[in-house]
Amino acid sequence: MNTVRIDLYSDTHTKPGPEMRQAIATAEVGDEQHGTDPTTNRLQSMVAELLGKEAAVFLPSGTMCNQIAYRIWCQPGDEIIADKTAHTIHSETGGPAAIAGAMMRTVNGARGIFTADQMAQALRPSKRNVPRSALVSVENTSNFGGGTVWPLDTLQGIYRRSREIGIKCHMDGARLLNAVVKSGTSAADYAATQDSLWIDLSKGLGCPVGAVLAGDRDFIERAFRLKHLLGGAMRQSGIIAAAGVYALQNNVTRLADDHENARHLAHRLEKIPGIGINPEAVETNLVFFDCAESPYTAPELSSQMLERGVQIGAQDNTRLRAVTHLDISREMVNEAADTLSDILSD
Repeated sequence: MNTVRIDLYSDTHTKPGPEMRQAIATAEVGDEQHGTDPTTNRLQSMVAELLGKEAAVFLPSGTMCNQIAYRIWCQPGDEIIADKTAHTIHSETGGPAAIAGAMMRTVNGARGIFTADQMAQALRPSKRNVPRSALVSVENTSNFGGGTVWPLDTLQGIYRRSREIGIKCHMDGARLLNAVVKSGTSAADYAATQDSLWIDLSKGLGCPVGAVLAGDRDFIERAFRLKHLLGGAMRQSGIIAAAGVYALQNNVTRLADDHENARHLAHRLEKIPGIGINPEAVETNLVFFDCAESPYTAPELSSQMLERGVQIGAQDNTRLRAVTHLDISREMVNEAADTLSDILSD
């Protein structure tokens, strides 16, 4: 097995540092299923306050956050409007269909971002023999859109239109705090355009596991029931919630370092013959680039990099994705670019 020295595969590969491990080791715990785990309660309160929502629930994963929200907002046969690149369509094992009984209606947005007019065009007419449009789901930042940040006014426009129509809004906020740091828009301002949303703890924030879903009290009470239904009750979850508390206190503003490293990597890659990339399209910590003009397919290039200790994911036959995070330094970024350049020069 190859030893990975520089792991650019995903920010989900971050590992808790010594201070976070200390917070985990000393966490005060109880039974979260009965609401008596103080550390879990603290994390939930912190996220609710951060997002300006009435309440929040700690869950094992962001996928569970999405699927619980969909189950609450949709009836079987309803449709969820989302961009064609949405993570929930491509990377959540068909969860909307399996758990909520909902179908997905896709919008052809620009790099994962669509407008209120595009949303309105995707709505079904009010007829007995067609699916009911029940929910619009956005992803901020948009992963497969390239780490793009939703403009606040675009989200506000969608929210206003949704209120007129009578459908709900949900945000997949896996990298919402990346969007906050990049744009300067507060998490609460983003959240004000949503009926439900969540933040991930296990990506840029560096926690080993977990996500937190937020909304009004009625929504969260229903979410707690579905948490148990789906096997998400974790008992003494303060052990892992402590990592989230630490991350929210210490690892948010430093996300700007990841963005700077991603942009630096993009500029380095731009200079390598055979690699196609627009550095100006790199907004946050996701760097997508093309190798169609190189001698290798993306899987082959990924394998060549891994043999040299650098892990980068192949998205398809010609496109790769590199992700910067708290375990990646500027020196590592430069070494990764040098390694790729050496491979293509041989």
